Amino acid sequence: MAIKIHWGYVKLVVLTAMVLFLFAFASQRNGDRKISEPQIHFLGDNNLYITQENVSNLLIQKEKGLSEMTKETLDLNSLEFALNSNPLIKSAQVYLDVNGLLIADVEQKSPIARVQDQTSYYVDDKGEFMPLSSNHTARVPFVVGHIEKNNLNNVFKIAQKVYNDAFLKKHVVEIHQNEDQKISLKLRQQSFSVYLGDLNQLDKKVSNLKVFYKKALKENTLHDYNKVNLQFDNQVVCTKN
Repeated sequence: MAIKIHWGYVKLVVLTAMVLFLFAFASQRNGDRKISEPQIHFLGDNNLYITQENVSNLLIQKEKGLSEMTKETLDLNSLEFALNSNPLIKSAQVYLDVNGLLIADVEQKSPIARVQDQTSYYVDDKGEFMPLSSNHTARVPFVVGHIEKNNLNNVFKIAQKVYNDAFLKKHVVEIHQNEDQKISLKLRQQSFSVYLGDLNQLDKKVSNLKVFYKKALKENTLHDYNKVNLQFDNQVVCTKN
């Protein structure tokens, strides 16, 4: 009895075997590809507190002989952790494209104030410590007085208000905090200090300051004062020179 061969099935089996072989071969070659030099993409702010070279060096230091490594042996999570551990970096993602190109998408921290103490550092837009950078200096208000590095909540609250308010951002050059965490401000080109006291009803106090400043500027009397006290409800108490 003759055996009938279904050539269609045979062709399908052979074709499937060839596809699987080619896929395995391509995957092996892809995994054996050497890693290229890292490509660094910065997201957001163009002010580079950390440079492409800095980021590239971090990656190379984490995985010595990076250019000699293959895609199979590369630990992307380890590289990503190394970048995210840097105090100048807000977030980072590290990945490979289909051609074996190593890419790092990096978002830097954004400073909103600079603490001028025994050691200088920034407070970022999340209220966290950020070291100074040798690559770029931020034009943000100085913070002086009694500052504790592990207790920046009060400083962050007023610095954030200054950063987000157009009037304050234009005029405030210094934030002073005393031992009781009471806050004073120094304005650009003005000799008087602005005493806020505690930060309760901060929006109201800032509103009162704006009204005072506009009126005194119109009357050309800004230089007549040495202190503007905003700690009292619904009033501005001024001390003249």
